[in-house]
Amino acid sequence: MELFYKENLVANDESIIFGVEESRHLSKVLRKKVGEMISVTNGQGLEWQGQIISADVRKSAAKRTDVILHQNQLIPLHIAIAPTKSNDRLEWFFEKATEIGVSQITPLLCEHSERKAIKPERLNKILIGGLKQSAQFFLPKLNPMISFEEFVKLDHPQTKLIAHCQKGDQKALHQIENLNREILIMIGPEGDFSDREITAAHLLNFGAITLGVQRLRTETAGIVACSRVATLREISKVE
Repeated sequence: MELFYKENLVANDESIIFGVEESRHLSKVLRKKVGEMISVTNGQGLEWQGQIISADVRKSAAKRTDVILHQNQLIPLHIAIAPTKSNDRLEWFFEKATEIGVSQITPLLCEHSERKAIKPERLNKILIGGLKQSAQFFLPKLNPMISFEEFVKLDHPQTKLIAHCQKGDQKALHQIENLNREILIMIGPEGDFSDREITAAHLLNFGAITLGVQRLRTETAGIVACSRVATLREISKVE
């Protein structure tokens, strides 16, 4: 069944009416018909299954047939990343990170940042699109943009890492112990974190990691970090 999103959905809703955007997607894009079955989520683990009773481009509706409450099986992965100058590249990261299974994203304002502000509403739409595409039921949390200085002083999980390109004693992700617990990884802007930022992170016990010998674009580095953590976690389940 196709997955749709409705933020204020609750398990005991006997029927739901979709807004214009989801109604158009349901009726025009997917060409769903009355009587077909769909799944709807609120991004908090709820899967509300229903049958379409109206397939109108402005106001589609469905009636409940079943409800499933999913448990989140993903180990939390928090990516703090400096937004790219290009909106397209930033949105690409948000979409693909959601599909891979990131649980939280924090936009960072760094010394070398090219973008000083974000559009949360637009980025949340990208997260929702990635959620629906990958048929997941837990929407990643988008935190407000915050300065690097403020962010590193917050209370973070025990495994907190900074990926940078400067010479030093960085570890590869497979060398990090206990990847099967909550992890935070910071990704810098084009031009990398400043020397001052790297030093500040080290003083606050952030571990330094490398994502490979190639110099990666910011959004690519973010995806590589997400993908490698997910892969290493899957491997550990088999061993």
